[in-house]
Amino acid sequence: MVSIIILFILFFVLRKKSIPVELYFAALRNENNGHFEAAVIAYETALIEVKKIRFHGTLKNKIIKKLKLLHTVVEYNNNLHFIR
Repeated sequence: MVSIIILFILFFVLRKKSIPVELYFAALRNENNGHFEAAVIAYETALIEVKKIRFHGTLKNKIIKKLKLLHTVVEYNNNLHFIR
């Protein structure tokens, strides 16, 4: 009986979206809107949260790839301002 109650409680607790996933989606929205610096900050925060949980290996890899790409885009945009 106790195990059924514990499973029921765990089901409702784990059903909620995790913090790294919400941060990832927020960063993705910023990236799609063209706010690359804000997206970098949100991705870095999501990466820190993913490292705390350790169960989101694929999400961690996606975030690392996005960060590499966004750092390149931000560098390109900053260099573009110097040329003009």
